[in-house]
Amino acid sequence: MSARSRWWVVLPTALAALTTGLCAPVAAQTAPRPHTAVLDGARLQQTKARLDRGDPQLRRAVKALTVRADKWLDQGPWTVVDKPRPAPGGDVHDYLSQAPYWWPSQAPTADNPWGCPYVQRDGERNPEVDSGTDRQDVEKTFDSAYDLTLAWYYTGEKRYARKAGQVLRTWFLDPATRMNPHLDHAQFIPCKYDGRAIGIIDFSQSYTSVLDALALLDTGAPGWSRKDRTEMREWNTDFLGWLKDSDFGKQEAAATNNHGTFYDMLLAGLACATGDKALARRTVLDARGKRIAPQIAADGSQPQELTRTRSWHYSTFDLVAYTRLAAIGRHVGVDLWAYRGPDGQSLFKAVDYLLPAATAAAAWPHPELEFLRYAATDVVHAAADAGDTRARRAVPLLEAPPGGDLWALRPAAEQLDSIAG
Repeated sequence: MSARSRWWVVLPTALAALTTGLCAPVAAQTAPRPHTAVLDGARLQQTKARLDRGDPQLRRAVKALTVRADKWLDQGPWTVVDKPRPAPGGDVHDYLSQAPYWWPSQAPTADNPWGCPYVQRDGERNPEVDSGTDRQDVEKTFDSAYDLTLAWYYTGEKRYARKAGQVLRTWFLDPATRMNPHLDHAQFIPCKYDGRAIGIIDFSQSYTSVLDALALLDTGAPGWSRKDRTEMREWNTDFLGWLKDSDFGKQEAAATNNHGTFYDMLLAGLACATGDKALARRTVLDARGKRIAPQIAADGSQPQELTRTRSWHYSTFDLVAYTRLAAIGRHVGVDLWAYRGPDGQSLFKAVDYLLPAATAAAAWPHPELEFLRYAATDVVHAAADAGDTRARRAVPLLEAPPGGDLWALRPAAEQLDSIAG
C-alpha cells in the first residue's frame, strides 16, 4: 500500500494525539502524562525524556528555572487573611485588590480608616495597592507555584513539590487561610466601588498557569495528596460557577479588548480543569467570531490595544491570552490558529505585525512609554510552533527575557514584561 493510500490509517491516530490533553483520557505511560489545560502534556513528557538523556540545551534551561525556583523556597506561603483590613463586607477570606490610580483625600481616622473620599490621580500609583491588599501576594502565589512545580517535574527534587503544595494549600485550601472562590472585591475603590468587573484580570492573566501546575502535581508529586487534589478541583468548580454566572463575570465576558480575551482564556481553562469539555470547546470556537474577527484588523494590528499609552505591552499582552486560548483549543479539537476572519484576520497576522519590532528590524510605530523588546518573545515562539514561517525565521533574532528564555520547558506564552496598574 502506498504512503498516500495509507492516510486513512494514519490520520485518526494523528488527530487523537493532537487532541489528547486534560479534556480527554490518555493511555497509560511509563511516566505519567500531565493532564494540563494550556501546556501540551505529551510535549512536556518528551522534553523530560530528552533532559533525562542529557540534552545540553535543556540542562541550561533547567538551570535557569531552578535559579528562579530556589528563590521561592524561603518565601511565603501567602494568604488573603494577612492584609491589614478585610475586603468590604468584612470577610477576611475575600480577595481584595485596589484600583491603582485612586488616592485618599483625607488622613485616615478610626471613623474613616480609608481616608475617603478617594480621588483619581491618573498615572500615579498608590502604594496601598501593593501593601494594603492581596494583589502582590496573589502574584507571588501564582508565580511561585508554577516555577516550583516545573522545577520539581524536571529535576525530581522533592523540596520543590513540597513547597508548591504548601503555597497552594495555604492560599486555596486550609480553612484558616483559604480564599473564597470569587472576585467580588477585585480592583475596588474605597467608599466608591466595592469591586469592579475589570478586576477579574487579576486572575485571568495568570491563573491558568496554576491550573497547569496542579496538573503537574497530580502526576504524583510528594506532599500533594488525593485530598488536596479533590479539594482543589472543588475550589476551581466553585470559581468557574462564579465566573460564568456573576454580574462581574458577564460584564468581563462582554469586554472588547484584552479583558475579554483573557476572560475567555480563564473560562476555557477552568472548564478543562474541571472536566467541562463542552464549555471549553464552545468558548474557543466562539472566540473566532467574537474576538479575532472584531478585535484584530486585516493588517494584524489590534486597534483597541494601540490606543493605549503602552501599545506594545498591550498588543503582546493580548496575544498571550490568544495564544494560550489556542493551546487550550488543541486539547478540545479546535485549531484557533487556522481561523481566518472575513477580512483575513488571524492570530498569525497579529503575531507577524509585531515581528519587525520584536526582531529589532524596525522601531515600533505606536505610543509606548517603555518599550521592552522581549515582551513579544513568547508569542513569537507560539506562532512559530503553530507553523508560522515568518515567526520561525524570527526566533533566532528574539531578545531573551530577564532570567532566560524558558520556552523549551514551558511552551505556553507568559506576560514577560511587568507593568504597574
